[in-house]
Formats: sequence, C-alpha cells, structure tokens
Amino acid sequence: MPYQRGPKEVEREMARAQQKGGLSVQWEELTASDFPSAVKRAEGVCLLPIGVIEKHGPHLPLGTDVIAARAAAVGAAQREYAVVFPHYYFGQIYEARHQPGCLTIPPELLTSLLQAVCDDIGRNGFNKVLIVNGHGGNTHWLNYFCQTQLTGPRPYAVYVARRPKDPEMEKQITALRKTDWGGHACEIETSRMLAIRPELVQLERAGRESGQRQNRLRGLAAYTAMFWYADFPNHFAGDPTASTAELGALELEADVRGLAKVIEAVKQDRMTGKLQHEFFARSAAPLGVQPRKRRA
Repeated sequence: MPYQRGPKEVEREMARAQQKGGLSVQWEELTASDFPSAVKRAEGVCLLPIGVIEKHGPHLPLGTDVIAARAAAVGAAQREYAVVFPHYYFGQIYEARHQPGCLTIPPELLTSLLQAVCDDIGRNGFNKVLIVNGHGGNTHWLNYFCQTQLTGPRPYAVYVARRPKDPEMEKQITALRKTDWGGHACEIETSRMLAIRPELVQLERAGRESGQRQNRLRGLAAYTAMFWYADFPNHFAGDPTASTAELGALELEADVRGLAKVIEAVKQDRMTGKLQHEFFARSAAPLGVQPRKRRA
C-alpha cells in the first residue's frame, strides 16, 4: 500500500509516541532524576547522531546533516526506545574549508573529542553507543574510529549504524524522484529538509549555483584529497529544484524505520560485548603466557 502520510502526520506520530512512553528520548530534555530510568528503559543504548557544519548549496542550512540525522534518530528512538545524545556537529569536513561558515577541528582533537564523548556516555551508564552518521565525509573516519576502540578495554561497545533497505519504500522513493544523481544538497537532501525544517529551506536560491560534476581529475588512477573539490568546487552536487516535502517525508520515514530496526538489533546483541571481553583478555597475553609473580 503506498505511503500517504505527510510531514505533519509524522510529527504528530512522534509526539504521541513520546507522550505514551512518559520519558523523552532526548538526553537534554531528561531530568537528572529520570535519567537512570531512561538508561534502563533504553537497555543501555545511546544514539549519537553526528554530522558537520558545512555549506549545503545556496539554499540549505549549514547544519543540515546533523538536523536530518537527529530527526531520524529521535523518530527511531521513539519507536524503539533509546536515548539520543544532543546535537553533535564535529566531524570530518576539511574539503569545505574554502566555503563560508564551515567549521573544522584539527584531526587529533576531532578523534580525541569523540572518544571523550563516548567515554562519558559510558560513564553515565550506557554500554552501547550507536553512532548515526549524517555526513558522507565522516564514513571512513568513523569506521577508523570504531577500529581504534580495540586499542584498550572499555566498558561499552561502539557501533556505527547502517540502515537496512526497505525494498517497497525504496520503490516509492524512486517513483517520486525527478533526478537520479546528486549526493550533496541534492533533491533527496533538500526534500528531507523540506519535511523536517521547511522554514530553513530557501528553495528559490537552489538554481543560483551549479551542482554539476566537473571531472577535473578524470583518469587519475590514485586517491587524492582534492577528489571532491575537483568535481564540486561549489560544494554542491545535484539538482534540488524539483524537491518536495512529500519525497522528504517518505525518505524520513524510511530512515526512521530502518534505524529503529538497527536499535532493536543492537539491543539484542550480546555477542559484541562477550567478544570484546575475550579479545582484550587475549590481547593482554597474546603468547598465552602469564607473567611470573615476583618472589617476596
């Protein structure tokens, strides 16, 4: 059956879900006295939506990635209860430093800051941190960050969400799309923001710059940090002029449904924690030889 609900219906459903549960899913809205109950009800799962501050064409707000990631996280957590960390804007976005408003953090601090935040989430009783990434430029960095968790034992596990695809919803999304290319401030991203925060979208500006790929490094058989700038010097990839709130509401619903399934799977996961314990025990003595005790 085709999806019929618009953004207002989705918003009302989210509000009803929150009222029914009695506890907000948003960390900053909880009281200190309610926080232990929220951790227990979440079964130790905290969602950390992450994006960056960067240009999104001439028509979308700088914080688009976090706004969208957090909307999906809050919606999913209201269906499969979890606590959602406050807005987190600090990601990898060095390729947009030539654009106004871009916020970048030195690489070492970027990773140290995320680790410190995860550590403090763990200190507050969560044993599973589920990162919800809203920015493509974070992908490889976050995978690397996940691998760095193996440098020493921690009382929590870090996951990076991968949204499962719903074939029926994907079919409906494809049917509504007017374009089949893009990737940044494009039809999909603009439509999503029209559904989430329409007052922040200035669609009349969408055609002022080109989002066409320029292929200035075509044929280079090597990776370079200039790959994105070479293709999209305007930091804009796509044609958002035909964007609609209807398409955005469908995209948001797909994000919420998929992420709710990921939360459920992470809650049910008992193996990762067990494997971490085993791994760190073996890492302490990789040769299987315990150090001798010194005689008094």
